[in-house]
Amino acid sequence: MNPRIAGETFAQTSKIVLPNDTNVLANLMGGQLLSWMDITAGISAQRHSRRVVVTASVNHVSFDQPIKLGDVVTIEAKVSRAFTSSMEVYLDVYVDLANGKKKKSNEAIYTFVAVDQNGSPIEVPELIAETDLEKERYAGALRRRQLSLILAGKMKPEAATELKALFG
Repeated sequence: MNPRIAGETFAQTSKIVLPNDTNVLANLMGGQLLSWMDITAGISAQRHSRRVVVTASVNHVSFDQPIKLGDVVTIEAKVSRAFTSSMEVYLDVYVDLANGKKKKSNEAIYTFVAVDQNGSPIEVPELIAETDLEKERYAGALRRRQLSLILAGKMKPEAATELKALFG
């Protein structure tokens, strides 16, 4: 299976925040943003694997800045690392500013699994990170995966070589 370059997995979605998307404070509801991020991340994972993908977990979400009614939101997703059948997808969320620039407001990390026609996990291609940011996220993905496996009881702490290297 030929590896894929991280840039080939890029997916982007833009939305305008409408009244039905907001809470009583006129801020975008977190659940709505999670849904938009899930769809965008799924497209990225599907581009990488060229298979049907399912959401396995939402590993991290930060709601750093409120997103207001009327804001234009742009969600950028890119696979940060591929494992046997799973892919970590890193998302950056931006709000378009009046001056034409964009301001980062949120980020998230999702995990997807590629599945076959029976819904069983299927192997995905390796990922090649090229930019400094892609390489940083690629390395971090293995540490995050090891921590997740330890917490789920699927890996013994002493086997987590990347985490051990952090703590000596």
